[in-house]
Amino acid sequence: MKQITLTIMALFIVVITGCTKRTENYYINEAAKALSDNNFQTAISAYDNLVNIYPNSTKAPFALFQTATFYQNKQVKQENLTDAQSFEKAVQRFRNLFDKYPNDKLASRALFMSGFIQANDLKQYQQATATFNLFLQKYPENELVISVKEELKNLGLTPAEIIQRKQDSKDDVPTKQ
Repeated sequence: MKQITLTIMALFIVVITGCTKRTENYYINEAAKALSDNNFQTAISAYDNLVNIYPNSTKAPFALFQTATFYQNKQVKQENLTDAQSFEKAVQRFRNLFDKYPNDKLASRALFMSGFIQANDLKQYQQATATFNLFLQKYPENELVISVKEELKNLGLTPAEIIQRKQDSKDDVPTKQ
């Protein structure tokens, strides 16, 4: 009797363990289904599960980038976040991607987006400057370097001031005669 009970318990554990293990693709598919219904909160939960359960997955950086983008675009309505809170969450998630996966192809874009949101949405100019300088240090040959330098040059300026600055610099260029 004791042998049968142990066998049943062992079989039960094997079945439960085998049935509860979900793959990376399961979470990607769950997020895709949720997004097709515009359910960003469920998509975030699926992506977060992927990142937490499979932190070494090649899909984890993508999952972080996606969730950061949802917060940046203020698409997460279920949490009743203010715009500033949503932008802060986006910065945290973009920065988390850069910190955990600095060699991933999305890391440079994530770091750029962190600085962009800090500068343009949160008006956190000191943090944006530090983020953009870190970008220039880590990715000096990246295609976004020109954009980073423009962002640094225009920090704190309104769109009208940026246009005026560009117009003034055009006026200063000598013309050929």
